Amino acid sequence: MSPTSFLSSRWLRVLLGVGVTALVVVVTAQGLARVIGGAVGDDGEDTENVSIAPNLDVEIAVPPGASARQIGNILAEAGVIDSANEFELEVRDQGIANQLRAGTYQLVTGMGIDAVIPVLLRGPVADAYRVTIPEGLRVSEIIAILATASGQEAEDFETALLEGEVATELRVMPEQTTLSDWEGLLFPDTYEFLRDSPASEILQVLSDTMQERVGGVDWTAITEAGFDSYQGIIIASLIEAEVRVADERALVSSVIFNRLAEGMALQIDASVLYGLNTRDPALFDNESESLYNLYKYAGLPPTPIGAPGRASLAAAAAPAVSDFFFYVLSTAEGGHAFAETFDEHLANIERSRAAGIIP
Repeated sequence: MSPTSFLSSRWLRVLLGVGVTALVVVVTAQGLARVIGGAVGDDGEDTENVSIAPNLDVEIAVPPGASARQIGNILAEAGVIDSANEFELEVRDQGIANQLRAGTYQLVTGMGIDAVIPVLLRGPVADAYRVTIPEGLRVSEIIAILATASGQEAEDFETALLEGEVATELRVMPEQTTLSDWEGLLFPDTYEFLRDSPASEILQVLSDTMQERVGGVDWTAITEAGFDSYQGIIIASLIEAEVRVADERALVSSVIFNRLAEGMALQIDASVLYGLNTRDPALFDNESESLYNLYKYAGLPPTPIGAPGRASLAAAAAPAVSDFFFYVLSTAEGGHAFAETFDEHLANIERSRAAGIIP
């Protein structure tokens, strides 16, 4: 042990002896090297520390490959245990010397051998975080949430999607991939990630989860109608955007399929707004040239317009049986009035206007 290390350790004990009441001791790989390289550990002398006050927060780092003796020295130097020798004997008696896990631990001085061994067997608690992705969000909005939660740059997530670092089996990506090509392919849910997980790994989990959810849906009804599962995701995204009352999903789905069967334009405002890259109804323009303008173009939009949840996927796969072709907002809670004919639809519109539900 060098003179400088000796003096630092000596003054530490002096300060603690005169009444220091709070201390965080950090033992790193450098500290381990000091222990191994000095008298302690070379000649078998036990490392003891009786002057560090108990019940103080302490962080210790166990390097990969450290022996039971070396770990005992780290713990004793930090004041977590009283004797490195006793620690080594105990773990060897239990036959667990090779099961102690490396990593950084948040411990307490004086906790003792019996308390610290289970912690070292379990391993350090991972630095993780939870993040919730609500249904209906666009890819750009999902990226913003993930970037904030993870502390990474939004550009890292965009790059992962655009440069092929994330895979999906739900569609074939074009050579020049855009964020819209990933629309609807990242499942909205609550996730937990390690703090050091890269953007590509995070997005792959969302992509894999959507694949699982889509794979768990019976798409027989719509495949018999001439649609595939990706088009089912598109329909589910339209349902997600339109529905606020849960039990209306299957009815809205029926309207979409009825209109598609008749070759009618879907006239879904949320798709028009998506094509205009806004959510502001004041900017609505049903004369726009965007392929997402479902007033001008019949059929489905080229991609989903948001991330559908499980219920909307189910509604897309199993629409209600109805003769409805129209619906309009009719309640402040987001409910709709459905109609079979255009005249009935106009009457529903007038009622909603009179009630102040729509302008």
